Amino acid sequence: MAEDKPRLSRLTAIVTQLQSKKIITAKYLAEKYHVSIRTIYRDIRALEKSGIPIITEEGKGYSLMEGYQLPPIMFTENEANALITAEQIILKNKDQSFVENYSNAITKIKAVLRSSQKEKTDLLADRIYLRENIENKKSSTHLMTIQSAITNFRVLEITYNSLQDNFTKRMIEPFALYSTQSNWILIAFCRLRNEFRAFRIDLIQQLIMQNENFQPHRITLAQYFEICQKKFRNTPDTPLS
Repeated sequence: MAEDKPRLSRLTAIVTQLQSKKIITAKYLAEKYHVSIRTIYRDIRALEKSGIPIITEEGKGYSLMEGYQLPPIMFTENEANALITAEQIILKNKDQSFVENYSNAITKIKAVLRSSQKEKTDLLADRIYLRENIENKKSSTHLMTIQSAITNFRVLEITYNSLQDNFTKRMIEPFALYSTQSNWILIAFCRLRNEFRAFRIDLIQQLIMQNENFQPHRITLAQYFEICQKKFRNTPDTPLS
């Protein structure tokens, strides 16, 4: 019976993974839970026998049947505390759209917490203080629109004021985002310069999503950073090549 408990915990965790991802591989699950791939195969069969409609895509992995909904999974105390800590960090973020959307999301998450957990998370929220962005300034409102453009491969028109105080209007193909020194940086293919550029989103004065899709770029984010390191260039709005 002692061996059943870790397996039950793993089965529950696998269900959570299936809920959170479109498709997941046996190799990923085996590495994550430190078991053999053969063990994951047995776990998947056990879940299927319990009535969970798991679709197996040969050569790809596992997914849940479209439209199938599982009851909310309860959070452990540590998981709930991690969410509340993350909330306090995000509230200090300089992008207003990010803060608003996370706050809305965390409100929905809190709705599934048990009463005792809600009391503890409220207490913890009052006992966490971050000495970052103390004045709680918001310098941009574009992060959510940019994220949508990245995942939907939509062209953006931006009016950009560089650090050298040069205003330009550009059509860009958004590629990736990273954060450094409390600033969000957008990596995008700039049609004006015909190359990849990095833009601080707090310097984007205006942003308009276009009704135009672009072809996904074959370069990966890791490859982008490798090229940047080779050229020893990391300042905003600097050409990739």
